[in-house]
Amino acid sequence: MTKENQKASHLDVMPSVANFVSDVCFEGDFKEQPLYLQEIFELLLDTEYGNNLELRQKMLSCLRTSRSLAETLSPFSDEDIQKACTASALKAN
Repeated sequence: MTKENQKASHLDVMPSVANFVSDVCFEGDFKEQPLYLQEIFELLLDTEYGNNLELRQKMLSCLRTSRSLAETLSPFSDEDIQKACTASALKAN
């Protein structure tokens, strides 16, 4: 999407999400991302900046989302995800 406040259809959103997931999976071990985030957040919480309720809530939300996405994708191999993203991109065109 290039315009703000424009309604997105399912056909617009799904290829973008599929491509995002594909890109993320190939930037490292995606299934370990929730642990990496937790490690970062734990270190941050020990700082003065970490003493902020709104920031803590955002961190927890981020961890839940990351864990949920990793859990959802866990049955699939990187190759399965890549194939799905390629098929989704072809359908979009």
